[in-house]
Amino acid sequence: MKDLPAAVLTATIWGYWLCVGVMIVRVRRKTRKHPGVVPRQPLERVMWLFWVPLVVAWITLPYLAATRSAGPWALPELAHGPVWIALRWGAAALGLACLALSIECWTRMGSRWRMAVVPGEKTELVTGGLYARVRHPIYALSIALMILSAVVVPTVPMLAIAAIHVCLMVIKARNEEVFLLGVHGGTYERYRARTGRFLPRLAHRAARLDGKR
Repeated sequence: MKDLPAAVLTATIWGYWLCVGVMIVRVRRKTRKHPGVVPRQPLERVMWLFWVPLVVAWITLPYLAATRSAGPWALPELAHGPVWIALRWGAAALGLACLALSIECWTRMGSRWRMAVVPGEKTELVTGGLYARVRHPIYALSIALMILSAVVVPTVPMLAIAAIHVCLMVIKARNEEVFLLGVHGGTYERYRARTGRFLPRLAHRAARLDGKR
């Protein structure tokens, strides 16, 4: 490897998607149900056309940056400056933290985890851990990891897939909320009112503190 921060990021992303693969196998074995690998909703099928090549690029680009010192896939010169090197190492370390927190969320979801909406299926809501404050912590961590990837590998292709990734996550989160509201009704509406989509709802926290005074 010619660049260590990019090498660390490569290992992190490969580990991330290896964990996703493990979750697919575990859910399938435990439930004997469709884990949502192949979307059934028309919207998610369209998103899948963008999502699959995006994931392939996300897995590949950091590796190319870590192993090449020249060429179109190599890191730009600015990435080797002292300030950028420090930023890139910090981003690589935070990427590992995102992976660790994602594993905690996957573990908490267990057999209730799905990659996509499965129409007609109702699973128990998960509201503990990070889910107590954020409705989509896995998506939030995925967005964070993608942004960190763009810091470690500040190339035009990586910046492009980062922008697309964020858009897809927002669309996917909104779509799932509509689905869960239809399945769980008032229970999910109350949960949605007290949590943030990707970040904690600070106003709710302030209201709780005021109520305790």
